[in-house]
Amino acid sequence: MGRAAQAVIHLSAIRHNYRLAKRLASGAQAIAVVKADAYGHGSAEVARFLEPETVAFGVACIEEALELRASGITKPILLLEGFFTEDELAVVSANNFWTAVHRPEQITWIEQAVLTQPLNVWLKMDSGMHRLGMAPETYAAEFKRLKASPNVESVVLMSHLACADELESAYTYQQIAAFDQATSDLDAPHSIANSPATLGWPSLHRDWVRPGLMLYGASPFEDAHEYADQLMPAMTLQSEVIAIREILAGDAVGYGASFRADKPMRIGTVAMGYGDGYPRHAVTGTPVMVNGQRTRIIGRVSMDMCGVDLTDIAGVEIGATVEFWGANLAVEEVAKHCGTIPYTLLTCVTKRVPRVYC
Repeated sequence: MGRAAQAVIHLSAIRHNYRLAKRLASGAQAIAVVKADAYGHGSAEVARFLEPETVAFGVACIEEALELRASGITKPILLLEGFFTEDELAVVSANNFWTAVHRPEQITWIEQAVLTQPLNVWLKMDSGMHRLGMAPETYAAEFKRLKASPNVESVVLMSHLACADELESAYTYQQIAAFDQATSDLDAPHSIANSPATLGWPSLHRDWVRPGLMLYGASPFEDAHEYADQLMPAMTLQSEVIAIREILAGDAVGYGASFRADKPMRIGTVAMGYGDGYPRHAVTGTPVMVNGQRTRIIGRVSMDMCGVDLTDIAGVEIGATVEFWGANLAVEEVAKHCGTIPYTLLTCVTKRVPRVYC
């Protein structure tokens, strides 16, 4: 009953992808990154399923971490953006959250805090991305401050790579050189590898890897890659044909009459639009699958609906299944047609699209 748009989440695929990360980085521990509602897949459901497999989870902020605790997750949760105000430290400590630290005043707050238990701190270095992190020249001193504080139980040395998805990038080597030079005399575990580094830079696995996008079966690379090709897509975004039209050459389809038929055509209207998170900038020609057969989007995507070309597909009737991405159509390919990246497509699927777990 009701509207047919849904995101089918294949939890076994997420487990497969997490196990792939652990196998590739067999000497490291793997944090399962479930920020942004597990990249649109449902953080509570994904975390509950993965909890027997993983040591800890990664989220962006304390709000996401508290949602996981409220859903019953007991494993440690790393705050990848850290804490934002001094008063959050009590919550971090009480809930066994691990926290990134990326600016000196956060260390001062830790030193001055009254906590129920000491913290597991991930000290972030700005090795060249220039987003978050301590400067390399002050990093060792900040590490020593943390190690001297009774409010700190342990410290992990952490950085983030700007170009790990470019496997020949000289910039990654520059970042690693900066990180290794600044940490050469520091005795603590390292964490550098995100999804592309986990898949493509084995020398950067170190002690902790942080797989994110790869857990959900999408590749961070532009081209085929031996290990990325082993990932299993975790989301199938699908809906149904709700109307069918026969149109003539010259007839227009959709808002702005931006598509005009150059021959008689059979077109379908599907219950899926940008209100569901399917991108409005999916141009005519963006691939979709109808009843398992490949065809294309035509005309502009509307808020609740879009048009698909049924001209060369036999046997399609009202109720036919339309797959927008999933096991039969890679989200990476759809992203290229839309001028964006898989991260955006997955995280932008809206709450009105039911997640169905299998």
